[in-house]
Amino acid sequence: MSTSRSGSNASNQDWTGVWFVYDGDCPICSMASHALRVKQQFGRVTLLNAREYTDHPLLKEIRERQLDLDEGMVIVHAGQFYHGQDALAFMAHHGEPRGGFNHFIRLFRWQTLSKLAYPWMRAVRNGLLRLRHKRPIDNLNRTADPIFKPVFGDQWEQLPPVMKQHYAIRPYSHDKVIVDGMMDVVCYWPLRAARPFYRLMGSIPLVTEYGVRCTVHFTSSPYNRNFGFVRHFWFVHRRFYRFRSRMLTLGGEKVIEIMRFGFCWKMLYRWEEDKVKLIHDGYGLYWFGHLIPLPVTWLLGRGDAEEWAIDDNRFAMKVIMKHPLFGTQYSYSGTFTITQPLE
Repeated sequence: MSTSRSGSNASNQDWTGVWFVYDGDCPICSMASHALRVKQQFGRVTLLNAREYTDHPLLKEIRERQLDLDEGMVIVHAGQFYHGQDALAFMAHHGEPRGGFNHFIRLFRWQTLSKLAYPWMRAVRNGLLRLRHKRPIDNLNRTADPIFKPVFGDQWEQLPPVMKQHYAIRPYSHDKVIVDGMMDVVCYWPLRAARPFYRLMGSIPLVTEYGVRCTVHFTSSPYNRNFGFVRHFWFVHRRFYRFRSRMLTLGGEKVIEIMRFGFCWKMLYRWEEDKVKLIHDGYGLYWFGHLIPLPVTWLLGRGDAEEWAIDDNRFAMKVIMKHPLFGTQYSYSGTFTITQPLE
């Protein structure tokens, strides 16, 4: 079946056959779009490079449907929109069994295989774009709003000014906010015995010291939607310690904090009783777009946190880890001042 390219003046009435909306800067996406052949009854395949035809009516329709082209390609046929994994399944079920690529794609007719493989394929695509220094498409214009605004939803407008500054970081950007403060860090036995494991994970410092200066950089990257944390602890009686992590929103109030090797803390973000509350929701591994739950709360304990405003430029916070048998095992708390707000 023939393939054609779309022009920018196409209209809704031209959406006949199969439309393949892809990322023209991604080598894999480009190869797939040009190699795809569908069965004759589906008509012509029309290719639409989402980076080239940003004002195309079909791109506007995709945006209205909130289909993120940085999360996956889109195939349109007979008024139906297939996104990401569903688009891969469409290709597998309706592609002509001709050519090496089409034979390979037919392997993904099995839903389980498609579900497992697609995040890996997306990760490879994102890696290639980074190597080529290509920014995301951002067809949903997420750079206009902070990463955490959808997490808080309607409650975003209720946040105090200092909390809005704290969570002002936008995705796909070079945004940075810096806060500086003093903290009390307390670690109890037997959690101290797990110090080698936590250090390997690049996680929290399992020590006890009061009046520790701490500077935190909240950052973003032009290549992803992560909310980055870089914590600097200047201990008086111990060597300097840096704790890096990144937060990823999963939809609604669900958020994960990802540390080294993909180990992550799952939490629910809420604005309650004039506080930002981070409520423990378990642990997991985040590998290549897959979140794998780890039922280890019984072993590691649960972590909960709160943040609240002091004034328009300062906020306080505390984190407590409690074990079901041994009680409170770890805590750190302190007050912070925003020293570099978002410009």
